[in-house]
Amino acid sequence: MAARVSNFSDLIQRVTANCLLHPIASGRHNHDASLLPSDEDDDNYQTQDEDKLHDDDDEEDDNEDGYSLKKWEGENGSKKGSQCEPRTEKLVQMEMLIGEVFEAVSAMKKAYVTLQEAHSPWDPDKMRAADVTVVAELRRLGVLRERYKRSIAGADNVGRGDWKVGAATLREVVAPYEAAVEELKKEVKAKEVEVENLKEKFRTASSISGSGSGGKKGSKSKRRVSSSGPVPGPAPSPAPELFESTMGTVKEAAKSFTATLLSLMRSAHWDIAAAVRSIEAASFSNVKSSTTTPTTTFTDSIVGANHAKYALESYVNRKMFQGFDHETFYMDGSLSSLAQPDQHRRDCFTQYRDMKSMDPIELLGILPTCSFGNFCFKKYLAIVHPKMEESLFGDLEQRRLVLAGTHPRSHFYGEFLALAKAVWMLHLLAFSMDPPPSHFEAIKGAEFHPQYMDNVVRIPGGVGAGRMGVSVPQMVGFPVSPGFKLGNGSVIKARVYLVPKNGY
Repeated sequence: MAARVSNFSDLIQRVTANCLLHPIASGRHNHDASLLPSDEDDDNYQTQDEDKLHDDDDEEDDNEDGYSLKKWEGENGSKKGSQCEPRTEKLVQMEMLIGEVFEAVSAMKKAYVTLQEAHSPWDPDKMRAADVTVVAELRRLGVLRERYKRSIAGADNVGRGDWKVGAATLREVVAPYEAAVEELKKEVKAKEVEVENLKEKFRTASSISGSGSGGKKGSKSKRRVSSSGPVPGPAPSPAPELFESTMGTVKEAAKSFTATLLSLMRSAHWDIAAAVRSIEAASFSNVKSSTTTPTTTFTDSIVGANHAKYALESYVNRKMFQGFDHETFYMDGSLSSLAQPDQHRRDCFTQYRDMKSMDPIELLGILPTCSFGNFCFKKYLAIVHPKMEESLFGDLEQRRLVLAGTHPRSHFYGEFLALAKAVWMLHLLAFSMDPPPSHFEAIKGAEFHPQYMDNVVRIPGGVGAGRMGVSVPQMVGFPVSPGFKLGNGSVIKARVYLVPKNGY
């Protein structure tokens, strides 16, 4: 702006000086006036000067902007150039890694197909080789995954977006094979459990068949092994609590089998009261044969209308526990418990551990005529007589199978096997303990002793409580299940059905 003012002042001074030095004539006035700058000329001149100045400023601004743009482009260009080479190296590394992953996956697929082909037909050598190949390829994929994770951890922030995409792709590729490995591990564990179960069954079958065989060859070989091997220590004695819990299992199994038998009797329209009187008569005859004390018979049943199950349970338990004091329930004349007591206790406890977790139906399917199988045959024929079975089932098919040495697969026989196994396990424990528990049973008409007996019917106010607060003496109507006195002094009470004394 200062330059424009200076030029315009000089112009005015020159014009003024010219006018003073050369006076204007009338004729020349117009001519000189034409030479003077008019207002329009002044405006045009001023506009030209301003345009010229603006052009100069714009040129300077353009020069400055161009310089800045060139500088910015140069800086960015150098920055991009510095990052171009590392970025290219990372892409190359990523492509190589993905290529290795694809190669490992292809090899894994081929090995897995070979593994499947080795199953049908079964080729153990081919399957073993394919399994080794599959494991090797899985390990190779694991190494690639670890290498990829290390690359991600050391990557710059600029390239992390693309590497995350690669990580997701790699996880998608490896995940199915990791799941396949987990499934294979589960299958291996299941097979190991199955193998252990088969080994356990084989040991049980061997021990049961060995204990049940009384041949001379078996005894000679056993003596030969015992003489050549180390002398075993004292047999471990099971805890009394184990015997008590097993007796509880016997009670529950007896109740279940009795309920099934009573239901079949009612379905066959049996006279339950007559059946109960027959059971009471059998109990009375046993008492009469075992004592010389005179007793009196009664025509009326002492059992209440809803207590027939106790009489039937008494009948079942009496048959099941008959011969319990003998080491083989008098199925043979073995006296191993007297000849070799320590060895016999050890064998009984070993057989108990082997049979504890086995299904009796499955065991008897393998060894139907073992000692336990013969025990089941004997007790079933003792409990279910021919007329009872024919009345309950309409035929004697189960009895024919039992007599032929085969165990039926019916629900009723399954309930019986559960009870038979519980009693057999209790018997094994009894002959495993030192000293063995003493077995006792209440008799009909005996006085009630609460420290040794337990009433199966719960009476409000306790045993002996009568109406109007009058105490009524109680006695044993019939025994329901036996009791035991253990070596540590604890007593498993006998279960009895009590009746008032004045009822006789």
